[in-house]
Amino acid sequence: MKRPISMLDVVVFLMVAFAIIIGGLVYVKAPPAIVLLTAGVTLIIMAIMRGIQWKDIEKDIFDTMQKILLPALILLAVGMLIGAWMISGTIPLIINYGLLVLQPSIFLIAALLICSITSILTGTSWGTIGTVGIALMGVSTGLGIPTEYTAAAIITGAFFGDKLSPLSDSTIIASALTEVNLIEHIKHLLSTTMPGYVISIFLFVILGFQLNEKQYETGNESVVLITGTLQDSFHLNPLLLLPPLLVLVLVFKRSSPLPVFMLGIITACVLAVAVQGSSLADIAKTLSDGYVGTTGVEIVDSMLSQGGLQSMFSTVMIFFASSILAAPLKTTGILQLMIDTILKKVKSSKAMMTCSLFLHGGFYCVTGNFSSSYAVMGPILSPLYDKYGLHRKNLSRSLEDTGTAIGPGIPWGISAVFIMNTLNVSVSQYILITPIIYTGVIFALIYIYTGFSIARNNTVPIEALPLKSGSSDRQEHSKSVDSL
Repeated sequence: MKRPISMLDVVVFLMVAFAIIIGGLVYVKAPPAIVLLTAGVTLIIMAIMRGIQWKDIEKDIFDTMQKILLPALILLAVGMLIGAWMISGTIPLIINYGLLVLQPSIFLIAALLICSITSILTGTSWGTIGTVGIALMGVSTGLGIPTEYTAAAIITGAFFGDKLSPLSDSTIIASALTEVNLIEHIKHLLSTTMPGYVISIFLFVILGFQLNEKQYETGNESVVLITGTLQDSFHLNPLLLLPPLLVLVLVFKRSSPLPVFMLGIITACVLAVAVQGSSLADIAKTLSDGYVGTTGVEIVDSMLSQGGLQSMFSTVMIFFASSILAAPLKTTGILQLMIDTILKKVKSSKAMMTCSLFLHGGFYCVTGNFSSSYAVMGPILSPLYDKYGLHRKNLSRSLEDTGTAIGPGIPWGISAVFIMNTLNVSVSQYILITPIIYTGVIFALIYIYTGFSIARNNTVPIEALPLKSGSSDRQEHSKSVDSL
């Protein structure tokens, strides 16, 4: 028999979920999908013990999975897209052009822009740091530029691109879990992301002027090696820029991402045959398994070995695991009770947005993993924005400002650990000269209390009415939760 839900149940369920997530990610260091799945299965067992019917939980699982099916397909297309752009020579051409314009006096700005462009086009901050970033660190060492300066420029560019790329898994997940159009989400992110990026540009210009030009007379062997290898291994033709230009133009014209990405894949495959002379068998293998560099130069091969369907499987699994975790929270009524309780405490939309900003930021700081924090907090917070007449893209932006952006600043988080291991720098070395990590939160708070860049849903009043037991207001709110 189903028992009424209480605040004690809410606390117990959430403590169990948080304990499994934190323990699994921080101590066991298990893959995020397995951690979310374990937490979800545990909560399902607890829900059944409380009298919840399996068929009700199952229905909520499949309802949620239906909503993430399209984003999952987009992610798989992104994997093929990166592989296709590699084998066609598109990404090698972009890297080659970027490295050729490097001059000591503009190195930091060039590093920032190269990583920004690479990250936007590939949709991966980690891939950018682990490939182009490694190359730039090698160049900066040869030029005598402090490694922390270079690391800050690389991180800024990589995570700027990660937040704003329509190919980024974190961007796709944040928009999907809040049910916001991908392009609307990206455009809304600009207002909190661009200020930090502009500040970073001025900062790196100042740092560049302060550096002694005499430090930079040691040559650019790394650049020569990389560009020479790329030119020997690929037929680099400006025509290879067609796929990314086509994708970017169509995506920002608000065309549906999935067919646009498929068009980008097909175009790149045609160029791979026509320009690089690739066989259909090689193209098919690359689309499935990813491109594997065979130049014989380790740093270049590490740059090129990316993409493929299989590279996205683990992220897609996070989508489905998050559905299993969210279902028992909804079916038991825990989600409903949490939202009602928060609505009783906060008295304005400003207080609610501030509360949600710090709730997600705190949860992310504990777990250090955006996929887990987005999966848990996105569905919980979404109905609050509906209730206050605020567009959910305010929430999706908030998730990224307190998730993707702050990741490099959390020493135990997966992003910071990856950066430290890859670039051989500590968080303390780069955090003060990487303002994009924290400016997103600062500007988000400014916008909340000034009303600037706060999108409204005009179909609902901007301020919530007081909740009363049995009121139509509560019934309307319940419907918004059921739509999750």
